[in-house]
Amino acid sequence: MSVRTTILALAAMALLAAMVEAHSWADCVDWRFNDPKNPGWTDRHGKCHGWARQFPVSSGVRFGDLDSASPNRHYQQNPRDFTACSDRVHGREPGADETRQNPISKAYGGRFGAMASARAGEEICVRWPAKNHAVPNERDRGVFINMPSEVTARDPNQSQFMKMTIAKLPYKNCNHIRGDSDHTPCGGCFRIPEDRKTGTYTVQWRWELNDNEWYTSCWDLRVQGRAPPPPPPPPPPVTTNPAVNPPVTTTPPVTTPVTEPVPEVTQEAEPLGGSSSIFAQLADWE
Repeated sequence: MSVRTTILALAAMALLAAMVEAHSWADCVDWRFNDPKNPGWTDRHGKCHGWARQFPVSSGVRFGDLDSASPNRHYQQNPRDFTACSDRVHGREPGADETRQNPISKAYGGRFGAMASARAGEEICVRWPAKNHAVPNERDRGVFINMPSEVTARDPNQSQFMKMTIAKLPYKNCNHIRGDSDHTPCGGCFRIPEDRKTGTYTVQWRWELNDNEWYTSCWDLRVQGRAPPPPPPPPPPVTTNPAVNPPVTTTPPVTTPVTEPVPEVTQEAEPLGGSSSIFAQLADWE
């Protein structure tokens, strides 16, 4: 084999390895559809209104390419400690810094994306890149959304987060791009529990690629009150079609006449046309 052929083969293997080893993250944590009746995850389907901590919205990097940026966004937990949110130190793939800031707002605005906000009881949607893992021959192990039941002074650890799961989403819910399974956009929606009070909560997106191989993204969600209850469904339409609503025939109740006893009448001679005849008395009783 020539040196040129060897170099090309090694380059192809490296490219293939990079594609296979590509891993995902939460790209948008408050995705809103342009048309709720036609939901989707491409830029023509909606727009992002909230991002993970210190997400570089002004980087100009193409959707799905932040795994090759510095720092990259995909964070793989190390089973030895399972640090819940990337701190750029721990993890098999440290990822970007998603530690809790003080104040929390420091992780948002300016060169970073906006903080997500919603009301308790509302549905909120998250988007992520497929990174070649939304293919038929791979098992969909799902995405776990973890959120504490009350505002916390610090981020929960992973053992605590695992007891705070509020939703499990299918990973392969995607708008597939033919020939580009790397940048294929995927996503899912979940409902914020109605009992969450006003405040800022830590939320974790956690995806299992293989057995005990976990990737996470963390963000802060500002809960602002409670969503009003949905309106009651409209009553069913009333149709006048006789075949659907045939007319109802009401049969009047049968009344059994009550025969009252006829009082005894003394027949006495009366002038013709007098009112005391038996017929006149019967008429009066009726």
